[in-house]
Amino acid sequence: LGPERIEKYFRFFNFGEKTQIDLPMEKKGLVPSPEWKKKNRKEAWWIGDTYNISIGQGDFLATPLQIAVAFSILVNDGKLIKPQIVSKIVENWDGKVIKEFLPQVIKENIFHPKNIQIIKEGMREAVVYGSAKILNDLPVKTAAKTGTAEIPKKGYYHHWLVVFAPYENPEIILTLLIEEIKGLQSATLPIAKNVLKWYFEEK
Repeated sequence: LGPERIEKYFRFFNFGEKTQIDLPMEKKGLVPSPEWKKKNRKEAWWIGDTYNISIGQGDFLATPLQIAVAFSILVNDGKLIKPQIVSKIVENWDGKVIKEFLPQVIKENIFHPKNIQIIKEGMREAVVYGSAKILNDLPVKTAAKTGTAEIPKKGYYHHWLVVFAPYENPEIILTLLIEEIKGLQSATLPIAKNVLKWYFEEK
């Protein structure tokens, strides 16, 4: 694909931009490019840089919230929706609604529905057959993508997980990141399992 096309697709998912959530001090992350590297590192772009960003490593930076928002495209019919904490502001004494915050679509019709479905099916198979099998015995069908990010500390990794449920009609997306875990055995999956079990059985 090359770095220019990879950057183009990253930006379809709004990487490198703030999600505009109603919280202060949000970071926008980084989608590196040959121009960025030349300006900031005073170095040329190498094929190894392309390999790194193609799997979300190297100089690429994203917050857990950005990952959740990007994956939300899969469960919102191809729409990228602005995340928000506040749904409405009400009067303290009588419950009168002063202001309501409706969902805002940032982008839509970015990808063909057939391609979105292929990704969702792959994430479902990660639970049925693959690296996220521990989620198989939850009360609802789930779909997930695991990730292990290499870091300079030898033998340690950042463990990532994105999971949505129920598979057929999603209502929750979890993004988990645990930093500096020794070894490759996932530390995020048991946590996700407990959260989803609580959400669907006990809440």
